[in-house]
Parts: sequence; C-alpha cells; structure tokens
Amino acid sequence: MSFMINRRQFLKTASASLALSALGSYGLELVNQKPKRVGLIGTGWYGKSDLFRLIQVAPVDVVSLCDVDKNLLSEAATMVSECQKSKKTPRTYTDYREMLREKDLDIVLVGTPDHWHALQTIAAIEAGADVYCQKPISVDVLEGEAMVAAARKHNRVVQIGTQRKSTPHLIEAKKDIIDTGLLGKIAHVEVCCYYHMRANGNPAECPVPDHLDYEMWTGPAPWRPYDGLPHVRWWRTFMEYGNGIVGDMCVHMFDTVRWMLDLGWPKRINSYGGIFVQKDGKSNISDTQTATFDYDNLSVVWQHRTWGAPPDPKYPWALFIYGDKGTLKASTMSYDFIPQKGDPIHKDCVFEREKYPEDVAEKGIELNAAPATRLHMLDFLAAIDKRSRPIADVEQGHISTASCILANLSMQVNRPVVYDPVKRIIVGDREATRLLRRPYRTNWKHPEPA
Repeated sequence: MSFMINRRQFLKTASASLALSALGSYGLELVNQKPKRVGLIGTGWYGKSDLFRLIQVAPVDVVSLCDVDKNLLSEAATMVSECQKSKKTPRTYTDYREMLREKDLDIVLVGTPDHWHALQTIAAIEAGADVYCQKPISVDVLEGEAMVAAARKHNRVVQIGTQRKSTPHLIEAKKDIIDTGLLGKIAHVEVCCYYHMRANGNPAECPVPDHLDYEMWTGPAPWRPYDGLPHVRWWRTFMEYGNGIVGDMCVHMFDTVRWMLDLGWPKRINSYGGIFVQKDGKSNISDTQTATFDYDNLSVVWQHRTWGAPPDPKYPWALFIYGDKGTLKASTMSYDFIPQKGDPIHKDCVFEREKYPEDVAEKGIELNAAPATRLHMLDFLAAIDKRSRPIADVEQGHISTASCILANLSMQVNRPVVYDPVKRIIVGDREATRLLRRPYRTNWKHPEPA
C-alpha cells in the first residue's frame, strides 16, 4: 500500500485551518515533535482507518498491533510497515493484555467491536496510555461510568470516535447557523437513519478457522455458535455484542445535536420498536425503532428503519433542527439551512483527495469522513500535550452512548426511564436499574465505577 505522507501539506488544507483556529499553533509544532509510541487493538476496517489518519497528521512510531485474527493482524503489520518512515514492522499480539503489559505505549487506539471497548480502554489507561476509542464507548451504562472514572483517576486523555464534532462543514453549520441565532428558538430535533444496514442472513454453523481465536473474540459477551467471521460486520446484527442501530448510528447524530445545542443528560428517555418486517434471519436487533430524548422545552426524536425509503432521500442518515426562524438539515455529506425568510444556504462536505491521494487507494475508506478523523486526531494530540479534555472527551461519549443504551432499555421494559448519573440508578425502577449492567461470561470481570 502506497501511503506517502506530507504533514506540512496537510497543515495548509482548508479543513485543517478550522482545527488550527481552535488549536492555535499546535499543528505546526507537531511536525518537529518526538514521535509518540502507538499501539492498535483491533486491526479490522475502522481500526486501521483510524491508525492511518493518525499517521497522516503526526510523527508516530507504531510499536504494537493486536488482533485475535492472525490473518488480519499479519496484513495490518505489512501495511503499517509500508506506511512508516522507518519501515519498521510493529510487534504483533493476539491478546491485548500481553501488549499492554509492556507499558511502552504513549497512545492506544481501540478499534474492536463494542463489547470490548470498556475492558480494553480501561486496561490501556491503567497501562499509562492515552486512548482513542471508537464509539459507542460501551455496551452497558455502568461500563461507561467505569471508563470515565478510570480516565479521571489516572489523568489520561480519552478521545471517542464521534468525529462529527470535527467534521468541517458541521463545524461551520454550528458556527454560522446555530451560534448566530439564524434558527431562532429551537424546540424540536429529529435524528434518523434509514440505511438498509441490518445483516439478516441464516448462515450455517461451521468450524472455527485456525487463524481466529473465537473464544478471545467473544471475551465477556454471551457465547454464540460460530457461523462465519463475526468481525466482518456480522457482529453488528446481534445485541450480544452491541446495541443495534441505535447504539451504532444514533450515537453519532445524537452526540452531534448535543454538541451543537450544548445539551447534557436527557431528562427522560422513551423508546418503542422491534423486529416488525425483517423476521426471517438470525438478527436480533430492531429493524424499526423510535426513541425520544426529552430536555426542558425540547425533544430529540430518533427514528430508524432498515427497510423502505427515507422521507428525505438526500438525508437518509441525518439530523434536522427546527427553529421558529428556519430549519437546519445536516449529514456527513452536506448541510442545508432553509430560513422562513431569505435565501437558503447549502454546503457540502470537504474531500481531500488531491491533498491525500493515498486516501483514494485505501481499501474501505470513508472518503467523506477522513478529513474529520484527521482533525479529530489533531484535537486528541493537542489535548495530550496540554493534559486537557479533548472535544469528544470520554464523559461526553458516555452521555451519548448511555442515552442510546437507555433507549434500548426503555424499549425492553416498555416504559420511559429517567437515569440519575449521580446515584447511577433508573429513578423509581429497580427492574430497569438491574439492566444497567450486563452479565459477563465466566473468567471476565465487569469493571466497577469508582
């Protein structure tokens, strides 16, 4: 894989200027810094994508890679050696605990499936590393509380991969549309996903291939009979490993709305849904679901369907912020401001194909997300140097993740829930409170909040 990097060229791009306006001269300082020692846990699609974006913006030495799939691990080691200026091949591990036992990493990236995020992030924190963890941060609410507590106890920087906060055109929408008051009084928000992304097959059970440690892949999650490589997105269709499309896709858009409107914990969460259409496969995540996140004088309403057509074909995964002076539609691809009076405003996402031609050759890359992830990495690095909170700090990631988990919990118990983040209970509901913690498999211990 050809992956030539020019950091000085990056610092001249239009998208970088948005980050540098907030980061001051930090981006320029990066060029001459001593390389940070980096490890990656989870060398699949998005784990590698995050790592390559980090390599593009900072002098780093990728020391270690870890994956339970030896084929993926070997492929990633070769790709990384081609990327690094030193051409050094990273050490490889199949058990993240062995990798972290070395205690020689400045940064750890966690790109594993959701059911591993909490244990691996906390272990990396305890090993002395700052962490970039993919969203959602956890599969249950108390895992997230434990992650925040660990980050604070050990004074580590933890950035969550909710990179919409670092997406150039969305930064602009917040700054130029929302913060200037063009929407007027905001009293309703809709967030949605209508992608047909719910895997729903019926593959037969089969022997586990020699290159995969399926026991370790499963880890603390409930055991499922092996029916094909789970980490090729098949895992996303099972609640055993995540929180369905609410946990996967709502967390991004809900987190973006919270950032844009400066919202904290919802006052109340209510959700209804289920498997209403796609009943013929193994998948146990909902194909249809609505969730309402209530704030004072504002409701944020989520809707997903993995069947049928989106109401607005241009915005199938999006947020819609309604004010008395206009409406803002926004997605990863563009935004549109439609005022009650005056001319509409439209902006498209930033692509950096010319600045980063290696992006085009990278397998599976989300070209529209690459500039956002680069800025997200810059923000992460600046927070590490300043020992400050990054824009997608673990606590903010926890609020967004836990809110989505609580929506699923509400759907499960068939009633609204009110979460008290101080007492860590569902107010007045012992049954729902017990669901804040998922049981772990034998040999794995659930992390405890401080």
